[in-house]
Amino acid sequence: MSNPGPRQLVVVGGGMVAHRLVEALVDRGGVGPAGWQVTVLAEEPRAPYDRVALTSYFSGRDPEDLSLGQPELWETPGVTLRRGEQVTAVDRAAQRVTTATGRELPYDALVLATGSSAFVPPVEGRDLAGCFVYRTIDDVAALRQYVTDRQRELPRTVTGAVVGGGLLGLEAAGALTALGVDTSVVEFAPRLMPLQVDDGGGEALARLVGALGVRVHAGTATAKLTAGRDGRVGRMHAAEGSATGLEQLDVDVVVFAAGVRPRDELARTAGLPVGPRGGVLVDAGCRSEDPAVFAIGEVAAVDGRTYGLVAPGYTMAEVVADRLLGGAAEFPGADLSTKLKLLGVDVASFGDAFGTTPGALSVVYGDPVAGVYKKLVLSDDARTLLGGILVGDATAYAGLRPLVGRELGGDPAAWLLPEGAEGGPASAELPDDAAVCSCNNVSAGTIRDAVRCGDCTDLGAVKACTRAGTSCGSCLPLVKKLVTAELEAAGVSVSRALCEHFDVSRAQLFDIVRVTGIASFSELVTRHGRGRGCDICRPVVASILASLDGRHVLDGERAALQDTNDHVMANIQKDGTYSVVPRVPGGEITPEGLIAIGEVARDFGLYTKITGGQRIDLFGARMELLPAIWQRLVDAGFESGHAYGKALRTVKSCVGSTWCRYGVQDSVALAVALELRYRGLRSPHKIKLGVSGCARECAEARGKDVGVIATDKGWNVYVGGNGGFTPRHAQLLAEDLDTETLVRTIDRFLVYYVRTADRLQRTAPWLEEIEGGLAHVRAVVLEDSLGVGADLDAAMAAHVEGYTDEWRATLEDPEKLRRFAAFVNAPDSPDPSLAYVVERGQPRPATAADADRPGAVLVAGPRLEVLPR
Repeated sequence: MSNPGPRQLVVVGGGMVAHRLVEALVDRGGVGPAGWQVTVLAEEPRAPYDRVALTSYFSGRDPEDLSLGQPELWETPGVTLRRGEQVTAVDRAAQRVTTATGRELPYDALVLATGSSAFVPPVEGRDLAGCFVYRTIDDVAALRQYVTDRQRELPRTVTGAVVGGGLLGLEAAGALTALGVDTSVVEFAPRLMPLQVDDGGGEALARLVGALGVRVHAGTATAKLTAGRDGRVGRMHAAEGSATGLEQLDVDVVVFAAGVRPRDELARTAGLPVGPRGGVLVDAGCRSEDPAVFAIGEVAAVDGRTYGLVAPGYTMAEVVADRLLGGAAEFPGADLSTKLKLLGVDVASFGDAFGTTPGALSVVYGDPVAGVYKKLVLSDDARTLLGGILVGDATAYAGLRPLVGRELGGDPAAWLLPEGAEGGPASAELPDDAAVCSCNNVSAGTIRDAVRCGDCTDLGAVKACTRAGTSCGSCLPLVKKLVTAELEAAGVSVSRALCEHFDVSRAQLFDIVRVTGIASFSELVTRHGRGRGCDICRPVVASILASLDGRHVLDGERAALQDTNDHVMANIQKDGTYSVVPRVPGGEITPEGLIAIGEVARDFGLYTKITGGQRIDLFGARMELLPAIWQRLVDAGFESGHAYGKALRTVKSCVGSTWCRYGVQDSVALAVALELRYRGLRSPHKIKLGVSGCARECAEARGKDVGVIATDKGWNVYVGGNGGFTPRHAQLLAEDLDTETLVRTIDRFLVYYVRTADRLQRTAPWLEEIEGGLAHVRAVVLEDSLGVGADLDAAMAAHVEGYTDEWRATLEDPEKLRRFAAFVNAPDSPDPSLAYVVERGQPRPATAADADRPGAVLVAGPRLEVLPR
């Protein structure tokens, strides 16, 4: 039957796919008096949100931060969003739906976008308190609250297990780990992510995840869960035959992430046919057996197959929007490519990743030390790309995925080399029909056209116009590259906006803060930006503020801006402990200083190592012990070496003329003076200096950001050297300088770099990108070509005068010290999961392979003790 008046469209479900359908209809002008009156019935009490980014909710984001699109969408005339309105029945004959509140709504067209629900294996004990699924904001909010409560109640680390090692399972494991839970992943399949990676990729992923402190039990089935004395979940029992030999796990919380099932109960009760594995059977137009009823997203079974990714759901939404407006669009199939960062590990899979195409060949690159596994699947003539798997380093994904089905050209193995390695692939221009954004079905040509014809002059405008990069975001590097290339080809100045929250570059933002005197992120983003910031701009602003006013990195809201290591002023290691690096200026240390460091290492059971920068690194410090370690070091005359910050690290030196028969200048004295001068200087990236006492170059000064080499007449200074993936040799800036001129030259060079470099840009690429290159920098620093020499000198003088040791300042501030506690109700309790073995006379983190090794195991306590087996 047909309803009188405007045509009524009812959408059951308020998720990402329903949101896309409404957007598509509004964008096409299909909503309003002459089109459709759209009513969206959302079961959850909030507007559609980004379920793909659900884990970010644990990093302190509000539910509103995950909202999709612009809120104005739901204010469009003809569009109504009813939250918390669950549909309980569909009357196909009367073309009417009924909700749990008793509301009845007629429809001319009905779209089922009910998504899926978490699959919970039928194991005994799955209903115990402490068992959760990982599907909605309410699910993760309840999980977070439960873990927080258990952390207050228990005098030890909360333990947890995730049932399922697929995409959702590793997301859940990452969430638990972020909450401080000692986490295990139990996966029935013989490897993690069995639908995305092969055995080699699974092994690499397991190693990387294990190194982050998550125990992996693949090839293991969960038999049952039993309660502890308090009636809540307390133990997980594995079925016989576990590949890892697991029998049981003590657990305080369990998360089921073993897959999803289409929510097709409404369709079933309405008599609509469903697929053998669930899902509403629909044709290529996403229409069910009933011509008035469509299904899209995870509840739809196109040709009998359901899809659990957002990209196919978005495509279905576009198809239905076209059909509702009289078109004949058809579902073209799905690109099942995925790229995610799970537990901080890059994983990507695309095309025929498992090489099922007849005659397919595989090219594999593995680096177990770096934790990298890469595989390309090629046609039988090794020319056409069919698919691939990338684990540990997925930087090539954006360039490779659009080339599936096309000839790579050159040596395919070159695509697997580390980024920046010699012999890597040349950047080939993508054809216009190459798919760049699979989530939103956007081609390279569409992006180019948006720039050429659509007046889109920056990445944000292209995203808004084409929707490329607005879902999972994995294609953004390639989108930005295409946009930049088109703008430069047209002679347009390319935007250097820091991120979507600030329309200026890092250098411009630095000047804004310097000139205005703004001292907080909240004021800066309110006056010169928008939104609440992101992982790009927040640490950048923290660095800028620290560079300009010298206040402590943990003062007030600044603590929330810092990266992980700056939060605790120490470097986190793979077992969750930290390394402590006191400053040893120029590598010079007294016997008393050596003894003091040795006593600290001995008393706290720390692993010690001489670093490449002539310092001593102390590994294995638990967070709650950091203040006690710092106190001992500060009392012995040491201070923070800033190994955790984007700041000066070291000034390496040889012994120079003091001891060496070849030395022509006192390199040690200069290195000590420079390190004490520039200590604590915050910058876009870490800075390293070196001072050699003669041309024999024992301090390797020409591999540093600033290198100084002694001559008979004074000092030569070199700039722009660095190690890393792409080592660079420093270039000569000036020759035969006296010490006073040398120091002023380095002062100006560093301040100019700090003010003008881009985010995370080392001195080498900065010199390559800054207009005029080294010649320009030489003119600014030596000849004061811009007339800013006095300002640069004053800035460095202010830094030197305002320096304070961050460790000492923390020890003197009770409020800052409150951050360093293992557990709220047991601040001195150690983490019982930490275990070590003795190797070459020192403790190192134990691995699974050490379980059967003869010898001693060390267990964390107030002081590490050697316990006999």
